[in-house]
Amino acid sequence: MPLILVTTDRRAPTGEHTGPRVRPRRSEAFIVEAYVWAVREAGGTALLLPPGEEHIEEALAYAHGIVLTGGHFDIHPTHYGESVQGRLDRVDAKRTDMELRLAALAMKADVPLLGVCGGMQAIAVAAGCTLVQDLQTDLEHEQPSDPAKPWHRIQTSELAQQLLGPSCQVNSTHHQAVERIAPPLKACAWAEDGTIEALYGPSQRFLFAVQWHPELLGDLRPYKALIEAAKTSLTR
Repeated sequence: MPLILVTTDRRAPTGEHTGPRVRPRRSEAFIVEAYVWAVREAGGTALLLPPGEEHIEEALAYAHGIVLTGGHFDIHPTHYGESVQGRLDRVDAKRTDMELRLAALAMKADVPLLGVCGGMQAIAVAAGCTLVQDLQTDLEHEQPSDPAKPWHRIQTSELAQQLLGPSCQVNSTHHQAVERIAPPLKACAWAEDGTIEALYGPSQRFLFAVQWHPELLGDLRPYKALIEAAKTSLTR
C-alpha cells in the first residue's frame, strides 16, 4: 500500500481550558480529517508531516507520494520576489519554508505530488511561479457557504479532461491564486473569470494541483490518480 506524506497545519494556543485542573492550551499540529479519509479511500496510507520538519530528505525516502495541503495561511510574497501589495493573511514561515523545499525536492526526484488549495500555490512558488496576492474579480473565490458544497464551475484543458472531464463544479476558499506559470507546470483549468484553478506537470510521473478542496466534496479522482502513480514506487 503506498505511503503518502500529508503536510499538516499549525494552530496557536487560544483561550484557556475551564475546570478544576490546570490544563494550559498549547500549540497543535493538526490536519482536517477529510485529507486522511481521501488518501485512505483512494488506497493509500497517510503519514502526517508536521510544519517545520527539518528532515525532509529522510521522510521523502520512505514516501511513495505526497499531498501538500491547504490551510488558513498565505505564502509571503518575498518567496516569489515581490513585496506585500495589499491583503496578507496569516503567514507561517516554518511551514512555508518546509513545503516549498518539499515540493522542490519532489519535483526533482519525480515523486508523485498532489497539491490542494494552498498546496497548489506552494508547488507553483517552488517551481518559480508568482501569485495574485489578492483576487479582485466579479467572481467571489471565498464562498460564504459550507465548502462541502460546490460554489462555481471550472473549464479544463485537454491535460485535465481525462481526470476531471471538460468541466466540473468546485468549492472555493482562497483569496490568492497562481499568476505567472513556470516550467515544469502548465495551467489546465480555469474559473469563468480566468483564475487558474489547476496545474499539471506533463513531464513528471504525476504532478497535479487544484485550487479547490475535492476531499470536502467527496471527489476522490485526484487522490486516486495520485495513488495509482505512487504504486509504481512500491518497489523502492
